[in-house]
Amino acid sequence: ATTDTNDTNNTDNTTDTNNNTKGGGSGEVPAAVDGAEADTILSPKKKEALTEVVCMELDLASFESIRNFVTEFNFAYNGKKLAGLINNAGVMNCPEGKTKDGMEMQFGTNHLGHFLLTNLLLDTLKASAPSRVVTLSSCAHDAMMGNPPGHIDLEDPNWEKRTYSGWPAYSQSKLANLLFAKELAKRLEGTGVTSYSLHPGFVRSNLMRHTMPTMVQPAVDWFARYQWGMIEPWEGTQISLSCTLAPPERLENGAYYAQNNSPAEYKKGGATAETTATLALEEADDMEVAAKLWDLSVKLVGL
Repeated sequence: ATTDTNDTNNTDNTTDTNNNTKGGGSGEVPAAVDGAEADTILSPKKKEALTEVVCMELDLASFESIRNFVTEFNFAYNGKKLAGLINNAGVMNCPEGKTKDGMEMQFGTNHLGHFLLTNLLLDTLKASAPSRVVTLSSCAHDAMMGNPPGHIDLEDPNWEKRTYSGWPAYSQSKLANLLFAKELAKRLEGTGVTSYSLHPGFVRSNLMRHTMPTMVQPAVDWFARYQWGMIEPWEGTQISLSCTLAPPERLENGAYYAQNNSPAEYKKGGATAETTATLALEEADDMEVAAKLWDLSVKLVGL
């Protein structure tokens, strides 16, 4: 699996690499901004369980870094299958900022970074078919915590004409993740590569660091776990693993799934990887918007 992280996010991306020769094992390639971060991604137990672990550098807020990563990955894993890519990295409700390419930080990291990474790996994924792309969206693509639902502003995706607001920007990026997964599934029909999106649940992590002071997070974590149904990181990976590993006949290509341990107020929680989650937001099922977002993303990342 290939795991990519970036210094603005707290989660990772995963890609499974399988040796194409008889008896070859699977490996995981954590891609981090530095070696110390890679050590936090891979526990000793996890390293021991894998037959091959290689750390590679990747910053999703930099198109140059993404291109360099793919070049290095393809060179290192030439002749091996790429069974799956989990687009899991993200930043949430951060202060206004720009990526190294001048994109709004949340739209640029959460959507455009994954969009470019996936497209640059498509030839490898197609050659490895059957393979899968799993993209983490969020229940926050819809209205949440008193904030408006996500909306793709095709005229101003980088918040250059609007007054920046962290939560709406996050919701736009998560809606973009969901629509990207749907459009990718449509474009890859017949190739043997399938695409899914998901809401992992309300997972304990440092994604909230831009929302509340670090010093109060332990107390909030305790309250959130017992009152709001917050789950541990390993629990939050279960829906991603289901979308990656479940028999294909149990999944619907292009569908959106949700962690079943999410509390009711965190919408779309109640479904498992065997049941697609209901999309209440009309725009989340709008394939015309999905196609326009794809074309816009192609221009923004320079494909």
